Amino acid sequence: MTQVSGFRLKDDWRAAILLVAGLTIVRLVVLFTSPLELYPDEAQYWLWSRTLDFGYYSKPPMVAWAIWATTAIGGDAEPWVRLSAVLFQAGATLTVFAIGRRLYGAGAALAGAALYALMPGVQLSALVAATDAPLLFFLGLTVLAYVALQRAEGRAALRLAAGVGAALGLAFLSKYAAVYFLIGVVAHLALSPDARAAWTPARIGLALAAFAVILAPNAVWNATHGFATLHHTAANAAWGGRQLFNFAELGEFTLSQFGVFGPIPLGVLIAGLALAILRRRLSREDLLLLCFTLPPLLIVTGQAFISRANANWSGAGYLAGAILVGAWLVRWRAKRWLVAAVGLQALVAAAFFAFVISPKLAEQSGIGNSFKRAKGWDETTDVILRRASVEPGLTAIAVNNRFLFYAMSYYGRNAFAGGAPPLRSWLLTGQPENQAEASAALSPAEGGRVLAVAMEGNYRREMEGDFRAARDLEIASVWLDARRKRRIEMFVGEGFAPKPRDPATGRPIP
Repeated sequence: MTQVSGFRLKDDWRAAILLVAGLTIVRLVVLFTSPLELYPDEAQYWLWSRTLDFGYYSKPPMVAWAIWATTAIGGDAEPWVRLSAVLFQAGATLTVFAIGRRLYGAGAALAGAALYALMPGVQLSALVAATDAPLLFFLGLTVLAYVALQRAEGRAALRLAAGVGAALGLAFLSKYAAVYFLIGVVAHLALSPDARAAWTPARIGLALAAFAVILAPNAVWNATHGFATLHHTAANAAWGGRQLFNFAELGEFTLSQFGVFGPIPLGVLIAGLALAILRRRLSREDLLLLCFTLPPLLIVTGQAFISRANANWSGAGYLAGAILVGAWLVRWRAKRWLVAAVGLQALVAAAFFAFVISPKLAEQSGIGNSFKRAKGWDETTDVILRRASVEPGLTAIAVNNRFLFYAMSYYGRNAFAGGAPPLRSWLLTGQPENQAEASAALSPAEGGRVLAVAMEGNYRREMEGDFRAARDLEIASVWLDARRKRRIEMFVGEGFAPKPRDPATGRPIP
C-alpha cells in the first residue's frame, strides 16, 4: 500500500495511474508540438461548439460540448480543440483497469489496461477531436457500473442501476453506437441466470429513468429538427445502392481490425473464442465481457460484407475486448505473448507519435498519404480569402465541398469575424445533404456577386451554370507534401439563379 494525499492507495491502482499519467503526458507533448492542422470533421465539431445545443445534424452533442469546454480555457488553437480526446481516453483506460480488477484481479486488470492504452486505434482516437473517445469513456463507466451491480445489494444496487442508466445516456450523447451496449445486455440477460437475477423491477425502473433524463434533451432536439441525426446515422449504415456480398470490402475491413486492435490481441481474441466454443465452457466473467465485445464486431463485419464499414465502427467492442484478452493471457500464463503484445503496441504507438510530431518522417516512411487531410487547410483558406479581398462588392464566398466549408470556417474565423463576405455552401442537388448545406446554403438574395470555389475542380461547370454570368476563372494549387497537392478552381459568379434539378438524379438539368 502507498500513502497518497491522506489516503492509502493500493499498489495496483498506483501502477495503473502511473501508466495512464505517463501516457497522457506523452500524448499532451505530441498534441502541443504537432504541426498537423484540424481535419475538416474536427473543424466541423469546433464550429458546432460555437453554438451549444442538445444536438447537431450528424452527431450527438458531447463532442461539441467538450470542445467548448477546452477552448474556453485555452483558446481556439488546434491542441485545445483536441484536448478532451486525450482526457477521455485517459479516463477510459482507468475504467478498463477498474473493470478488469473487479472481474479478474490486479494482474489481469493491468494487462488489459496496458493493451487498451497502447491499442493502435486508441492512439489515433486520443489525438483527434471526434466522437469515439467520449463514447469509449462513458461506455467504460456503463460497463463498470453494470459489472458492480451483479454482486450489489440494497441501496448500493439501486445507485448502481441509476449509474448504469446515466452513464449509458452520456454514451448515447457521445455517439449512437452506444446501442451496442444494449445489445450486449440483452445477450447477457438471455445467457446468464445470474444477470437476470441482478435486475429487479426497481433497479430496471431506476436505470430507465436515469437514462431517459440524460437523453431526453437530445431526443427533443431530434424531434424538433426532423430527426436529422438519426436520419444521418441511418444513411451512414444504409445498404442501398451498394453491391451485396462484397468479399473485397469484407477482407479490407477484417484486415483493418488487426490494425485497430493490434495483431496479437485480435489473434488472442479469436483463439480464445475458438477454445471456448470447442470446450463449450465459459466463466461468468468471460461470458459478460464477450456479450459486450462480440456484437459490434459481428454486426459491423456483417455490414462490411453486405455494404461497407469504416475501420473504427467496431471500436465499441474493443474496450471490453482488451480486458478479456488481458485476462486470457494471464490465465494461460502466456507471459511472452503478453510482453510481445504490449511491446509491439508500444512500438506502433511510438512510431505514430513520431509521425504526428514530424509529418515529413511519415512521408519518408511512405505513409504520408494518411496525413494529407490534416494539411494545407490554413493555406487553402488564405488563397481563397486573398482572391476575395481583391474582388469588389462580393456578397458571399460559396464553396461546393463540406470539408472546405468547415476548414474555412475554422482557419478563416478571424477574417469572417472581421468583415469578410459570408461563407456559404452551393447545393449540387438543390437539397441539403449535410449541416453546412442545411445551415448556410447560398441563396439568390446573397448571390449578387459571389466568389465561387470548386474543390479539386469538381462540379465547377454545374456551379457556373447556376449563375447568369461566370468569369475570371483562377486555378490554384496548395502543396500538401512533396508529391500531393490540393487544387481549387475559383470564379466570380453574378446573379445566382439555380437551374432546375433532375428529379431522378438531383443534378442540375443542362
